[in-house]
Amino acid sequence: MSKEKFDYTKAVARLDEIAAKVEDPKTSLDDIGGLVKESRRLIKECREYLRSVRESIKED
Repeated sequence: MSKEKFDYTKAVARLDEIAAKVEDPKTSLDDIGGLVKESRRLIKECREYLRSVRESIKED
């Protein structure tokens, strides 16, 4: 089973969507909990991606 390739641009766009939903007063607290959890995962993946890009640049 192969892991799907990480798409930084899509991850950042999703983080923007999550921020908008969290700021929306219509969003329930239960939903916010799940959104925060998802955003933590995305932020972690973005950081890992940026580190790998930085390392690949240093190697060249």
